[in-house]
Amino acid sequence: MPTVNPEILIWARETAGLSIEDAANKLGLSGPNRLEALEAGDRDPSRRQLANMSEKYRRPLLTFYLPNSPRESDKGQDFRTLPEALPIDSEALLSALLRDVHVRQGLIRAALEEASEDEPLPFVGSAQMEDGVTALVDEMNRVLNFSKDDFRAPNGQVNAPSINEGFKSLRAAVEKIGVFVLLMGNLGTHHTDIDVKFFRGFALADNIAPFIIINEKDSKAAWAFTLLHELAHIWLGQTGISGYDGEEDIERFCDAVAAKFLLDPEELAEIEARQEKNLEALIERIGGFATAKNLSRKMVAYNLLSNGHIEWDVYRRLSAAFDEDRIAQQRDRPRGDSGPDYYVVRRHRVGPGLVGTVRRMVAERVLSTTKAARVLGVKPTAVHRLVNIGRAA
Repeated sequence: MPTVNPEILIWARETAGLSIEDAANKLGLSGPNRLEALEAGDRDPSRRQLANMSEKYRRPLLTFYLPNSPRESDKGQDFRTLPEALPIDSEALLSALLRDVHVRQGLIRAALEEASEDEPLPFVGSAQMEDGVTALVDEMNRVLNFSKDDFRAPNGQVNAPSINEGFKSLRAAVEKIGVFVLLMGNLGTHHTDIDVKFFRGFALADNIAPFIIINEKDSKAAWAFTLLHELAHIWLGQTGISGYDGEEDIERFCDAVAAKFLLDPEELAEIEARQEKNLEALIERIGGFATAKNLSRKMVAYNLLSNGHIEWDVYRRLSAAFDEDRIAQQRDRPRGDSGPDYYVVRRHRVGPGLVGTVRRMVAERVLSTTKAARVLGVKPTAVHRLVNIGRAA
C-alpha cells in the first residue's frame, strides 16, 4: 500500500482553512497532539482516518497518496474588493468550489473535443475595454439575439413581469451560444454557504466550454446582473472571481455593461432620487421601479450612484438596507422536505445547457455515468433520472 506524505496532510488541512485544533476536533481525535504526530510522520494514518480527512478537508482520497502537494486550480484574476470582516474559512470554501468547477469544466471540454464539437466560440476574448460599454452591449445583444425588452417581458408577459422568468429567458439565451451557467453558493450543504460579500460570481473564459458561476445565495433579482457581468468578462477573455462594489476599472466596466444591458440611464429619472431626502421613501421608490422592470433594488441603486442621482453615502445606506432584507429573507425561509423535487432543484442549479449536453454525451457514450455524475454534482445512480434518459425517461 502506498505511503502518505505527511506534508500532504499539512497542506490539505491548511488549504481547508483549519487550525490544527479545529481539524483535530472535526476529525474526532482526542486532541491536537495525535494530529501533530500524523503530520510529523511519527505515525501513519489509518485508512479510516484518511477517509475522514478526505471528507473534512474536502479532498479526494487519492490526494493523500500524491508525492507532492498538488497545484491549486487557477482562479484566474481576483477582481474583488473585500470587506474587512469575513468568516475565517471563506477562502478555503471558495477554493474548494472553484476546484469543483474546474473539474466539471475539464470533463465537459474533453467530451466536446472527443465528440468533435470543439469549434472555438468566436466571441470569447473578442472585446476590449477600449471598445467602450455601448459597443460591447450592442455586440452582446446581437450575438445573444436578446435585449432588455426580452428580459422584462419574457414570453410576451408584458403585464406580469417575473424575476424568475426573466432570468430563465436570459440564461437560455446565454446557454444557446455555448456558455454554461451554474448556480452554486456552497459545497452541497447550507453549512458551507459562501457569503455573497465574499463571492458574487466567477467566469471561466474557455473558448470551447466557458462556464459562469453565480452565487445562488444572492437575491434572485441580482442573478441576471451577475450573469451579464460575468458574461462581459468572458467577452473580454478574462477568467476570474467577482465580488460586489469592485473598485478596479475592469469591475466598474463590467458592471456598467450589465447595467446598460438591462436599463437605459434615462429611465432613472422616473425615481426622482435627487428630490427624495427620506431614505425609507427612496427605498420604496426604488423597490417599485425595480419590480416593474425585473431588476434588483441594489442594481438600481448602483445605477443611481453611477449616473450621479445619489451620493456615495446614500448608496452605502441603501446597499446595507437591501443586504439586511436579503439576509432576513434567507433566514426566514423554511428548511425541510416541503420544497421542490430534488431533481427539479438540481436541474435548475446546473442549468438546462449542462443537463442537455450531458444527456447527449451519455447517450452517445462519450461521457461515462461516473463522469456525468461528477459534472452534474450527483451520485452515479441519479444521473439517468436527472437528465431524463433510459428507464427514467
